[in-house]
Amino acid sequence: MLRNIESQHNPLIKNLIKLREAGRERKRQGLFLIEGWREINLALKGGVEIVNLFYCRDYIKQELEFDEEKLIEVSKKVFAKISYRENPDGFLAVAKFREIKLENIELSPKPLIIILEAVEKPGNLGAILRTADAAGADAVIINDPKTDIYNPNVIRASQGTVFTVPVVLNSIDETINFCKSKKIKILATTPDTKKEYIEVDYNGGCAIVMGAEDKGLSDEWLASANEKIKIKMRGIIDSLNVSVSTAIILFEAVRQRNNK
Repeated sequence: MLRNIESQHNPLIKNLIKLREAGRERKRQGLFLIEGWREINLALKGGVEIVNLFYCRDYIKQELEFDEEKLIEVSKKVFAKISYRENPDGFLAVAKFREIKLENIELSPKPLIIILEAVEKPGNLGAILRTADAAGADAVIINDPKTDIYNPNVIRASQGTVFTVPVVLNSIDETINFCKSKKIKILATTPDTKKEYIEVDYNGGCAIVMGAEDKGLSDEWLASANEKIKIKMRGIIDSLNVSVSTAIILFEAVRQRNNK
């Protein structure tokens, strides 16, 4: 394997572009990209297997200890080609997919879980993962995913927390059964209810279920909910961005648990 690449037409470089731009290609190869010193470190701490680490001395400001056999140096011109950041820091890794099963999640005594149904925008998903990490959520479960969790924009928006919070892809039926078996209260968000999110007790195990901004939650989730909650709008608009709504409700749960 080449240890120093100066050509943008190198097959390894062409493949990086494919992995960056096509979710279908990421899935086919079982590989994805992680750019950034902090994100790569979080991935390593989270047990993600790195296949290769591409680096450029012209951008590097801090060292990253790594297996030399997997290091590939590239020129500044090549790194500018493979980077998807405006201000790169000189590190880009190729990593293997990892799959976390629902039954393998390690839950706290009173679990706090976020469940997302059909969330579409990578930036929203990444922001929710960052919020989940900040709040100390046990896991994020995604039903009917509309975006690839290893989309570069998800990783960037999450600032690497996609690797620090267990993220599980699962069906609605299995997720509902999981919550019921673990005695986790299901809190479904919908504008069609009178109960505000601040009127709910979050001190036991609970799952906050968020739907897509345009359609909201499916009937299946609404029918399975222990309680339906909403954030009351005080202005002209009738809804908030899903990542903002998730943060508001999640930190109300954290506030109540801290006070408890």
